[in-house]
Formats: sequence, structure tokens, C-alpha cells
Amino acid sequence: MPENVPEPPFRSVLQLIERSFAEYPDRPAYTNMGKTISYADLDRLSMQFACYLQQTLKLTRGERVAIMLPNILQYPVAMCGIFRAGLVVVNVNPMYTARELKHQLKDSGARCIVILENFAHTLEKVIADTNVEAVVTTGVGDLLKWPKSLLTNFALRHVKKAVPPYKLPNRVTFNQALKLGTGGSLKPVDIGYADIAYLQYTGGTTGVSKGAMLSHRNMVHNVQQTITWSADAYGDDPIIAITALPLYHIFSLQGNCLTVMAQGGLNVLISNPRDFEGFAKEIAKFKFNLFTGVNTMFASLMHTPSFGQIDFSHLRVCIGGGTAVQPAVAKEWKEKTGNTILQGYGLTETSPAAIVCRPDEEYTGTIGLPIPSTEVMIASDEGGALQIGEIGEICIRGPQVMEGYWHRPEDTADTMLPGGWLKTGDVGRMDEKGYLWIEDRKKDMILVSGFNVYPNEIENVIVEIDGILEAAAIGIPDERSGEAVKVFAVRTDEAVTEQTIIDYCREHLTGYKRPRSVEFRDELPKTNVGKILRRALRE
Repeated sequence: MPENVPEPPFRSVLQLIERSFAEYPDRPAYTNMGKTISYADLDRLSMQFACYLQQTLKLTRGERVAIMLPNILQYPVAMCGIFRAGLVVVNVNPMYTARELKHQLKDSGARCIVILENFAHTLEKVIADTNVEAVVTTGVGDLLKWPKSLLTNFALRHVKKAVPPYKLPNRVTFNQALKLGTGGSLKPVDIGYADIAYLQYTGGTTGVSKGAMLSHRNMVHNVQQTITWSADAYGDDPIIAITALPLYHIFSLQGNCLTVMAQGGLNVLISNPRDFEGFAKEIAKFKFNLFTGVNTMFASLMHTPSFGQIDFSHLRVCIGGGTAVQPAVAKEWKEKTGNTILQGYGLTETSPAAIVCRPDEEYTGTIGLPIPSTEVMIASDEGGALQIGEIGEICIRGPQVMEGYWHRPEDTADTMLPGGWLKTGDVGRMDEKGYLWIEDRKKDMILVSGFNVYPNEIENVIVEIDGILEAAAIGIPDERSGEAVKVFAVRTDEAVTEQTIIDYCREHLTGYKRPRSVEFRDELPKTNVGKILRRALRE
């Protein structure tokens, strides 16, 4: 793997997508629920949407447009249209509460939002307190084939009652917006490296959600870095990617949406990855060679009845990110699929890819090596570089590091060290071969009698127990030791008891790391991309 990458062949996300339109018009670009659109289709539809934004709404260069959609065909159409109109994408989690949505819309200053009608009632509650002037609503079935489009929307609205009533005056539907933009003449907008491409809000797992300013330079460099990292992994075969992680999340947005599009590949969109039976049956239809996921997704998918129907023989790259892949999950995945889960590491603030295992490596627990054109430093609390093997905060420098937080100079200053280094907030070490090992989230660390206890280590031990599906460890107040370890676990076998877990930990963990108590739950709180929310367990 080269140390550095050459200058990307595109100076903006706009150039990236338009080059793909020109080079791969007849190739399939996205497929969802039985409907496939080609790059030529995406070119035509996104141009219509761009004309609507620019000519009908009169939005001007640099203004923000929010997208509040799951993985449906409307997402890439809207995203590409926004860039073609010279605007900025603000990705919004569709599961946001009214309070969370209000914060993000107010903070970003978005003037327009594209929203799934299932969530329009949430927008209704807060729109008066935001800058949003134009609302584009869409149903899940809007871009599907007829009559499936009609039947899908009817079922969701009237049978499943999945669309609560709402009132949003002057809204237009997605298909109306496309019609309004048909035949329009788009005024070209010159955007380049320095312009903001995305306001990508942090997950908020450790504090207030902040808008990371990801420039076109950040994004196209990270795409080029990822392409260089994967090298010849796919041979001459077009990429067919399973895209189950939401496109509004930076991992899927860059690793699947943009990187696959840059190479003329196909994204297989999974709209509801929590329906694991439907998920498994859908991907069984494809000879996919790229699969991205998170630990909880891999674990749950393997315990789905239809998992055995999936053909993994064409899979060349399988990446796990978002949180550490547990050894027990990685081992089981290898046994069942014959493929290795390559751990990747990054943040919203790094666009996101920064450290990834090599495509030809087996799972060892490491998060890998810095990708080309990326530097990593393990820093002390004072900000100085630590030696090989010493544990400290992982810091990253490279062209993919964000420009800063939107309208938050103090937060930006707190996150950046002199010289362009980004403090990740994650604790890790570097071995003598340059491989990075993550210990845990700095703020999730448990302090027991002065000893640092990393929750990941405890969780990795507990999920080795037969009958345990997931586990999360937190620190709870303790008069004697300051903090003690408490474990929350999801079990698949009622025969597993609290004592079972305590006894197993007694065998595999030193005294101060052992859980003082265990609480069983039917499920653990997670973000929409599968990260376990330890914060929610502490509250």
C-alpha cells in the first residue's frame, strides 16, 4: 500500500458524480425493493431535482438542504441534485425526535428539507422555529415501478398506518419537484476543494450533536484514499455493494455511496436492516463483492434463519466499522462465510476512513494501518507524542480531516491540536509494526481504584459465553473503589445467569475488571448504525 495517494481526478463531489454519469451511463447505480436505476437515470432525475432547487426555489450557492430519508432511491437523486445546484447536504437521522430535529435544522440553517412522509409529523412540530421554507415529502414507493409504487405507499399509509397525519402548508411531493424541474436549464455553479460538501452531524453519543464541516476536498480525497487502499481487491468485476448502513451516516455515505459511485458500481439499498429476515432474503438475490456493517449487524444477521441462503462466494471486501468488531463475532463470521471482517476506524470528523486493516489480512483485533496520506499519533493528555506500545489518545492528520465544526470555534479548538492533528477521543496504542489497537472510547473508560478499565475488553469476554448475544459494560458509583463495573447483557439462552457471567469473568479477567452486577435486557439501546449507547445505560 503506497504511503501517499496522487491528487484525486475530481476536485469536488459534483465532479465525481458527473464523471460517473459520463463514463458509466448504462451501468446500474442503485437498486431498492425491485427497482434499479442506471447512472443515466440518476443523471436525468438528479438534474430535474437540481433545476427544481435552483430555478423554482431560487436557492443559491452554499445554502443548505436537509435530507431526512432512509436508504431509498430518493436519497441519491436528492443528494446528487443538491450538489448539481451548488448547495450543501445536511444529513438528518429520520429517527430523530422533534427536539433533535429542531436543533439540527436551526443549527445548520437549512432552507429546504427532503423528508420521508412517515416522519413529516415530527417536522410539523418544529418547522416554525427553523429557517426551513420549502418542504419536499416523499413516500417509500415514489420511485418504484408501477403498480408496486402505488401499492407500497397505500399499504404504509392505510394498512400499516405508518404515516401519522401531518399538516405542512406549501409542501410539494418528490415527484412534483421532479416534474417542476423537468426541462429546466441549470445554471452551472463552480464549486471546488474549499467549499463545504456536507454538514455531517456527530452522533451525539458523548455530547451535543455538532455539525462537522466536510469540504469537497475532504470527501474526494477520502474516496481516493479508499480506492487506493482496496487496490485490486475486486479484479475486473464491477463493485456490487450491500448498503444496509444508512446513507445519512458517514460510514455508508463515503464507503458505499461515493466510493462505489466513483468506480461505476452498484449500491444495493436495504431500507430496513433491522428486519433481518427480509434483509437476508434481499441480499441473497445478488452476487455482491462488498459488504459493510457494524458488529451488532454481523451478529444478528448470522442468527437469522435465512442467513444460510446467502451466497458469500463473490465477497472480496467485508469491512466492520462504527465500533470494535468483537473477536467472537469475527470468528463466527469467518467460519460461516469464509470471509474475514476487516476492521476499519474513522470518525465523522475524518470523512471517515483513517485506519483500516489490509484486504489480504486475517482478523487479529487490530484496527489496522493508517490509509495512504494519513498520519497517526498516540498522544498523552498533554498533547505530546507517546512511544510505541504506550496507551494514549489517537490523533489523526490528513486531507480527510474536517475543516472544523459549524459555528463552533471553541469546540473546533478543543478538538484540534497544533499542526492540524485531530483528537479522536479514542484511546489506543501503536505496535512496533505500525498497527493501531483501540482500547476504548476515552469518555467511556471506567476508573476502578485508580485502574483504567476499558469496557470493550469486558464485553469481548462476555460475548464469548454461549447464550450471550450482546453485552455492554459501564461504570457505576462505588463507595469503596470510586467506580465498579456493571454489565448489561442480551441472552439467547435463559440458562445463562448472572452467576454464569461472573464466574466466567472471574476466570478471564483480573479482579478490578470483573463486573460487580449483571442486568439482563431484551435489547440494548443503540444508534441507528448499531453502536451501543453506553451513555443511555448510565442515565
